[in-house]
Amino acid sequence: MASPPPPRVAAPAPVPAPAPRLTVTGQPIQGGILRGTASGGTLSLDGKPVSIAPDGAFLIAFDRDAGPSALLVLTASNGTRAERPLAVAPRDWPIERVDAPYRAGKTDAEFAALRPAELAQIVAARAKVSDAAGWRQDLRWPAVGRLSGRFGAQRVYQGKPGSYHSGADVAVPTGTVVTAPADGVVILAAARPFTLEGNLLMLDHGGGLNSALLHLSRIDVVVGQHVRQGQPIALSGATGRATGPHVHWSLQWQGAKLDPLLVAGVPVENAR
Repeated sequence: MASPPPPRVAAPAPVPAPAPRLTVTGQPIQGGILRGTASGGTLSLDGKPVSIAPDGAFLIAFDRDAGPSALLVLTASNGTRAERPLAVAPRDWPIERVDAPYRAGKTDAEFAALRPAELAQIVAARAKVSDAAGWRQDLRWPAVGRLSGRFGAQRVYQGKPGSYHSGADVAVPTGTVVTAPADGVVILAAARPFTLEGNLLMLDHGGGLNSALLHLSRIDVVVGQHVRQGQPIALSGATGRATGPHVHWSLQWQGAKLDPLLVAGVPVENAR
């Protein structure tokens, strides 16, 4: 008589893959940044890729005109997802009246002849990608003094409406040392003053974050040079469209314009 077949042993149920881990700290707000960590995979903010450092750290930011909501999505290699809906706090933007000509002393024809090449240099600089890790640091003001112009304010130049102010201004005497807000790589050091920005210096801090420093009297670094946070890189001035000596500092993350006050706090001596 044949022996009965051995009883079937049920295969163990597959262990589900762990869900990707995604953490974010801070409050989403127009012109602000958030930092977070991700367990790996690919990360996106409203469909735009976000770089993740080997240790999982990342930075995201929100434009001055960001909408009320955003979606952060982490997708693991096995296709599982972690989503973080973000409610972006709105802000009220003041009007600033500036006693300076809209075209910085140029005729419309002169401005039209010069401006396209200047904008092309700025766009090309921001397209550069470096391995800088300054985005991981707590950014510092490039100069300290009286805050003379706020980010986001709608500007009127001698009665003529202009665009909003894309950075923050610190009033300091001409020749004041300007330092690097964070570690970075020089991506633009203007060979001559631009019509609006004057002597313009731009740094890439990695992670999609870059700085622009305007109206300088002198630039002391060259394109491709690596700089450290706090390193002297220029002297302040009043070149370009300026009513007096100051440092204009603007920040962008993947094209989103950011408020230096939210990123670095108030530009006073004890904030350094």
